[in-house]
Amino acid sequence: MSFNEWMALAMLAGFFGMLMLGIPIAISLAVSGFVFGFIGFGSGLFNLVPARIFGVVANYQWLAIPLFVFMGMMLEKSRLADDLLDVVGHLAGGLRGGMAIGIIVVGVLLGATTGIVGATIITLGMLTLPTLLRRGYDPGVACGSICASGTLGQIIPPSLILIVLSDIMQLSVGTLFAAAVGPGLLLAAVYCIYIVILGMVSPEKVPPLPKDERDLVSRRQLWLRFVRVVVPPLLLVFSVLGSIIGGVAAPTEAAAMGAIGAILVTIGARRFSMKALLETVESTAKITATMMFILVCAQIFALAFRGLNGEDLIHDLFELVPGGVNSDILFLMVLIFVLGFFLEWIEISFIAVPLFLPIFIAQDVNLVWLTMLICLNLQSSFLTPPFGWALFFLKGVAPPEVKTIHIYKGVVPFIAMQFVAIAIVFVVPDIALWLPKYIGW
Repeated sequence: MSFNEWMALAMLAGFFGMLMLGIPIAISLAVSGFVFGFIGFGSGLFNLVPARIFGVVANYQWLAIPLFVFMGMMLEKSRLADDLLDVVGHLAGGLRGGMAIGIIVVGVLLGATTGIVGATIITLGMLTLPTLLRRGYDPGVACGSICASGTLGQIIPPSLILIVLSDIMQLSVGTLFAAAVGPGLLLAAVYCIYIVILGMVSPEKVPPLPKDERDLVSRRQLWLRFVRVVVPPLLLVFSVLGSIIGGVAAPTEAAAMGAIGAILVTIGARRFSMKALLETVESTAKITATMMFILVCAQIFALAFRGLNGEDLIHDLFELVPGGVNSDILFLMVLIFVLGFFLEWIEISFIAVPLFLPIFIAQDVNLVWLTMLICLNLQSSFLTPPFGWALFFLKGVAPPEVKTIHIYKGVVPFIAMQFVAIAIVFVVPDIALWLPKYIGW
């Protein structure tokens, strides 16, 4: 290997070393990029950085991020999940595992409206975990259901992961939103099927809602509440996503309408307040600033890595993998899963994916399909210890009798279900590709 390639390896090692020391991701990216880039090819790097950063931050589609975050945070601050859980939980409560299935359904709805993993898991944990335990649910199953359903917002559009990956993969946001519908619903369906099977095999772990409790509310009342509580946010989601997927509006325009629609839905539900609005604006600013700062620092790292011939190093690595393109994809999936034990999705997206992307472009892999496989895989980073944020979020609001081991054991079957969903999409690519093809993207 050449001197520059050794520097590229040293830069990767330095980056991961700083992460392990607890240095923030953005600082780790910038410092490792500047230091090893300067050692490798001198001050020329500093001349290229401003133009590179300006070219990225001037991208019009990044405006969709704060607008979608605002939409999600506005609906989350309005405590929409409270009503959703009550209605869906009673509708599904007669089944063995019905409450867990209800939580997954609510996870789909919240994923399509809020998309904020931490807020969703904390809300679901506070509202449902004590109730599930009181009704006899196994602690592991209850914790696993909440954690898994809370991460569905990472694949179900509008998702921040999809917006970020659209820029990295140089694909249309609308195309990825359309492609994610099938895999997202598939993953939710796989979770539900697992719960139903568990109800047949081990009914004591997922008992149904007691009949006397179900009888307290008539079916007619439930469906009236369903129309009042569930339909407005669903209409908002369908109008936002439909306008993007149908080509009526650009993602930024649709996101702006979604932000306004979230305020209107909140007003209609009589949950609007200036306090909620101010908290939403503050949370939106923090999340957006964090993501954009990481994006800027990632450009420094990527520029240095490319200048140090890191792409040639990655190409040589993939040539060592036997079996052709399918083996290369499998290798990438395993690598992303392993990185998920230590890194968050945003770090993997900005660092790992761009490094490997040229390999798959050269092999003429369908990038929309590959993006869906990556997105499904990235969800596991929220569930895998030791740094699975979903586990930390739930532990922070769980009752004292729920131990960390319950949460860790509970998420294992759902991680396995994610592998099942990835395998299905890998074998049947049309699950991800049929909608983009149908609408002519």
